[in-house]
Amino acid sequence: MSDARIPTHIWLEAKIRDLSAQGTGVYVLQRGEKNDGQVLVKVSDCSGQAALFIRQRDLMSNELIWVDAIQSQTESDADAYITRARDRDLDLWVIEVEDTSLENPFA
Repeated sequence: MSDARIPTHIWLEAKIRDLSAQGTGVYVLQRGEKNDGQVLVKVSDCSGQAALFIRQRDLMSNELIWVDAIQSQTESDADAYITRARDRDLDLWVIEVEDTSLENPFA
């Protein structure tokens, strides 16, 4: 199995460009490690609710998957989680997306 992967910053730039072209509000809150940084996506419905998704490697299949970091919560709960995550991982990418469905547009 080859371990050649697309660097995180290139993959994210492409996804962000696609979302922006669709008219979706997407913002980079923190830039992480360029090649292999962890990605945390906050999806806000702009009315106080948010969902958080984190990209992790599945131990069984060795594939990158998206996991709910927290179920839909208040935006302040999501922001508190992000603050704690940023304190633990300086290489973390944090992306915010505005979407009333609270679904992960990166999945």
